[in-house]
Amino acid sequence: MVKLNQAFAALADPTRREIVVRLARGEATVSELVGQFELTQPTISSHLKVLESAGLISRRRVAQSRPCVLEPDRLKEVTGWLEQVRDIWEGNYKRLDALLSELKQAEKKQRKK
Repeated sequence: MVKLNQAFAALADPTRREIVVRLARGEATVSELVGQFELTQPTISSHLKVLESAGLISRRRVAQSRPCVLEPDRLKEVTGWLEQVRDIWEGNYKRLDALLSELKQAEKKQRKK
């Protein structure tokens, strides 16, 4: 649960969410991200450290560069949790709809009397 909490904390920032979306299209170096987000290198590096500590991205070494890549397994954990919550709420809404339908039918019956 700790890693899930870290993932949600990391994704709470809109810039980090944009970085995740960008990395979903393919790996990128810090320099490439700096150019795309018009932020300073230290700012991008700071965001990447948060994403990396949450397990959402990793960095690998390719010659002189260290491209960042998305970690899909961590994202699957996040989406899995969200799907569980969504299922609970959908069940709640279905029960509420059923109750409202029953109340409307009871009201119609009372009006006919």
